[in-house]
Amino acid sequence: MMLDAVDRKIVAALEREARISFAALADEVGLSKTPCWKRVKTLEDAGVIRGYSTLIDPAKLGFGIEAFIQVSIDFELSDAFEAAVKKHPLIRRCHATTGEADYLLQIVTVDMMALDRMLREELSRLPGVRRTITSMAMREIKGGISFANAVGHAQTKR
Repeated sequence: MMLDAVDRKIVAALEREARISFAALADEVGLSKTPCWKRVKTLEDAGVIRGYSTLIDPAKLGFGIEAFIQVSIDFELSDAFEAAVKKHPLIRRCHATTGEADYLLQIVTVDMMALDRMLREELSRLPGVRRTITSMAMREIKGGISFANAVGHAQTKR
């Protein structure tokens, strides 16, 4: 879906503050409330806006370790592996990848002992796991992007 300037403003505002009222959103993007609501509904219906969420700081909840784990699996067990990953509460993200590994996981644990236990007793026992390579996150440099800005950038580079 191609976003015009107003759509990009709406997406940018919702990326900053998903709980913004329609009145405040409409004021920010220069529309009245009803046309603004209709644009948001169109963006939702098109799947551009998939949902709304709250950003949680894992460290504030005691999760002091964040790690990225490359996982190689037996391909015939990929469906079972993916189903198990979706259920695991400490796996924040999982991406199928190209290259040396089949998947890249982002996980959190409370400390190094918990990470060791998770790797040995849980992750290594998921269906099809053959090999893992773990990298520790030292600090976050950038945590996300503004997709509204990314769309604008991409459209100007065409």
